[in-house]
Amino acid sequence: MANDFVNKFVQMCNYLQDPCHVARFQYVCGVKGTFPVEPAKPDNSGEDCPGLRKRVHQGDPSSDFGVGNGAAGDATAPPVNGMQADGSVVPDVADVDPDTARAKPLRRNSLTGDVGQEFLIQNKFLFYLFTFGTELGNEMFFIVFFPFLFWNIDTLVSRRLIVVWAWNLFVGQSTKDMVRWSRPASPPVVKVEVFYNSEYSMPSTHAMTGTAMPFCLFMLTYGRWQYPFLFGLCVALSWSVLVCVSRVYMGMHSILEVITGFLYSLLILAFFQPILDKIDSFYMTDHFAPLVIIVSHVGLGLVAFSLDSWSTSRGDTAQGLGTAAGAAIATHLNYQLGLLLDPPLSSLPLTLPPIGTSLVVLAVLRFLIGVAVILITRMVMKAVTIPFLCRLFGLPTDDVRQARQHMKVELPYRYIVYSVVGFSCVCVVPLIFRISNLA
Repeated sequence: MANDFVNKFVQMCNYLQDPCHVARFQYVCGVKGTFPVEPAKPDNSGEDCPGLRKRVHQGDPSSDFGVGNGAAGDATAPPVNGMQADGSVVPDVADVDPDTARAKPLRRNSLTGDVGQEFLIQNKFLFYLFTFGTELGNEMFFIVFFPFLFWNIDTLVSRRLIVVWAWNLFVGQSTKDMVRWSRPASPPVVKVEVFYNSEYSMPSTHAMTGTAMPFCLFMLTYGRWQYPFLFGLCVALSWSVLVCVSRVYMGMHSILEVITGFLYSLLILAFFQPILDKIDSFYMTDHFAPLVIIVSHVGLGLVAFSLDSWSTSRGDTAQGLGTAAGAAIATHLNYQLGLLLDPPLSSLPLTLPPIGTSLVVLAVLRFLIGVAVILITRMVMKAVTIPFLCRLFGLPTDDVRQARQHMKVELPYRYIVYSVVGFSCVCVVPLIFRISNLA
């Protein structure tokens, strides 16, 4: 009986992992590749499950699959700008559908050089919708979201969200490098995005953060702020579903990987829910908190970085841990100096003040000034840190992309830069607001 259940479970996982389901969903949503008419199928001999292949390492001549847009190495070469390898031309957009647009993959990865190949978009609404959904899990969104929440709405909620966000990134990216499943094969899948194509894919960390953030936000604000339960639940669920489905649309994850990421994040939330208050109190009040924060976050990064060779997931892990470390140290300093104290329990539940012109102008002004400070801080720290680390470890400084693929540069670079960014967001920017009477 138990064996039958295990076998059925494995069969179901194999079914959900099949890249053909991703390709079929993309086709229904109006995404069509410019692949050769009859591409040869990748040789999956010796593999138990479709799509469960090792990630290709760049420059590895023994690899069976090419890295360009995930295309199989033994398949017919993918077309370039609509041209097939044999010289025949893929039908022009005008010959296919007047509403069809030719597009290139989103977010070219400057470190890997992977640019992917063009594809056809027949439903622009879904393209923009799912592009927005996938951006809800990218760096630029969090650079905007966390500061706005911290500076204008609720500092307690924001700093606790950062803790959950960093742990989701660490657990998810570390799991990827242990499981080591490749991205869905292309063809048949169309790579609408290629920035994360060099990473492993199980589980989807976009699905994890895209689930953890809205549900943690709901968990932290319901009862603290006045709003209907059903409204908060619908917003959290809609946010999560949009991010999860967008990863299948982008061709970055199979259905199984997205479902796993969704459930994985709920498990992490269940673990953190009863202890978030204790973590926050420890960060603020314990005299040894700064030392514990630095040692723990750097230690977690060393564990994650030792799992595999370079990929963009390694930088994302260090970036999240560095940001969380900087924000936590700033939280400790704010409390010790009596800055940004939380409202007393007697004032709960909180209500939004009447939205007027002065309130909107003040919020926008704080946001623009604060983000400008953060972006300038990040730019300056990058310009200083990378050349310094290259000279320190005897690496050439003329190729930043190559230098950042060295662990001894990438690890301290990400930690230093983003810990300073996190510290600036939580401590430096609010001080600027106070000095300039914007608090």
